Amino acid sequence: MITRFVWHGLNRTLRLFVALVLVVGIVPPLLNLLMPPESFFFVPAWAMQLAGKYLCYASLALAVDLVWGFCGILSLGHAAFFALGGYCMGMYLMRQIGSRGVYGNPILPDFMVFLNYKELPWFWHGFNHFWFAAPMVVIVPSLWRWRSAGSPSAAA
Repeated sequence: MITRFVWHGLNRTLRLFVALVLVVGIVPPLLNLLMPPESFFFVPAWAMQLAGKYLCYASLALAVDLVWGFCGILSLGHAAFFALGGYCMGMYLMRQIGSRGVYGNPILPDFMVFLNYKELPWFWHGFNHFWFAAPMVVIVPSLWRWRSAGSPSAAA
């Protein structure tokens, strides 16, 4: 019901744009999954990863542009949120390397072995599962913003 209300509230150009965004967001992953690798319509995994990186950076650029361009506020907080989310995903990726790293330690990432860590820090333990890491990409920056908004130094 709400979708129909919003859809009818859009003019023809915006409807076309929304349809185009949906097609671009849905068709390539389906072509990657459903087409055989020999097919002309097959989208390779490296192209999907590259498009994901481009879209990720585009969303950051759009957010900074909206805040800085329309409001005139230089927001370096976007970079902090982006970095915290990237760190959470990096934690997951480092845990996925496992024993294939340079030092061959199945539990500790290479940089922790290099820095003489004896055990994995407590906040790294859930990041060997994607189902845990994906929500943390959003939750950790949100909690950081929520905590810093209530502090007296945030008002300054």
